[in-house]
Amino acid sequence: MRAVVVALGKIGLPIAAQLARTGHEVIGCDVDERVVHLVNEGREPFAGEAGLQAVLSDVVPRGLLRATTDTAAAVATGPDLIIAVPPLVVDADAQPDWSVIDAVVADIARGLAAGTAARGAGATPICVAIETTVPVGTTRTRIAPVLGDDVHVVFSPERVYSGRIFADLATYPKLVGGVTEAAEERGVQLYGAFLPDAEVRAMGGAEAAELTKLVETTYRDVNIALANEFAKHADALGLDVEQVIDAANSQPFSHVHRPGVAVGGHCIPVYPRFYLSGDPGALLPAVARHVNASMPAYAVGLLGDDESGVGHVGAGSRVLILGVTYRGGVKETAFSGAFPLRDALLAQGMHPVAADPLYDADELAALGLEPWDGASPVDAVIVQADHPQYAQLTPDDLPGARIVVDGRGVLSDEPFIAAGVTVRRIGRP
Repeated sequence: MRAVVVALGKIGLPIAAQLARTGHEVIGCDVDERVVHLVNEGREPFAGEAGLQAVLSDVVPRGLLRATTDTAAAVATGPDLIIAVPPLVVDADAQPDWSVIDAVVADIARGLAAGTAARGAGATPICVAIETTVPVGTTRTRIAPVLGDDVHVVFSPERVYSGRIFADLATYPKLVGGVTEAAEERGVQLYGAFLPDAEVRAMGGAEAAELTKLVETTYRDVNIALANEFAKHADALGLDVEQVIDAANSQPFSHVHRPGVAVGGHCIPVYPRFYLSGDPGALLPAVARHVNASMPAYAVGLLGDDESGVGHVGAGSRVLILGVTYRGGVKETAFSGAFPLRDALLAQGMHPVAADPLYDADELAALGLEPWDGASPVDAVIVQADHPQYAQLTPDDLPGARIVVDGRGVLSDEPFIAAGVTVRRIGRP
């Protein structure tokens, strides 16, 4: 098979590498010349994806993967499969900006006529697969009409986790839904050709595949919101919600997730809004979004919720936000809880500063956060990201802190308690 992968980001490049490592000839396309240059040199343009560098070092020298900035020209070569994973940019309210996806689809469309001609008369139509998560109906009503009738169009949602994409591709069923029955059949065949260890499941239509992705992420958002509600009630009762959740989950019908200071990332805060755009009367997803969006302010409230008064901080206090990424170990800030934490602290008259092992001072300032110098005293700390480095922190690393709200449950309590520092966790005494 010959394939084109458009958008060589943290999802697209590993997919291109997976195609190449299974023996297929791949052209990767990206507007970023730096990314294209590094891929053509066999070097990963971003760190943290297990096995990616090893695969690039193998497939690029063998000519199985090359990169270009010219998507239309790549499509004009007449590939069997085109996989598009362009980012869908959203605003602060998770409303989509279609400009990037529309531009990518237009580029593909410009190359399709020449690509079809290159394949020759009677050849099977080119298959175009969209993997970017979109509201239900997008593939059929927005994308397919631009691509025309002489092409197979399918939607196949990405279901992988950054850092372990190759393992996830081999583990989870790959869902394929076509705009037509013939397109779906062809899409299943082509995905099966480079995912030999995974089930490739026909969904019976693009809309079913689109909705499945939204159901997955909306379920997680609702589940986390429920855990956060349980945690707040446990706080009121003086109980340990982690112990309660572990006990509840010890039987096979309970799968309660974990509470936390924020729900961030490109997916969980966004895709339930996509679901609601198609089902505006749905109650649970809307309430879950409200609950999870309220957790940063709840965490700030814990700073003043110390019955002994020893750790209490209020207006004028200097508070350190530890970790600005939405997830530990990943240099991404999409819908990170650091920003609503900053806003909630400012609303209480406090002075927020921030630190993160993955960001330097200039990067933090560019994000609208005041960098902490690592030495000046702070009155309190809120742990926002679960970076593994934080498990080793001691009171000496946080000079002056009287109270620490561990929003991710990553700190070791003992050294802080021994030093007289109040430690609060969401849903735990």
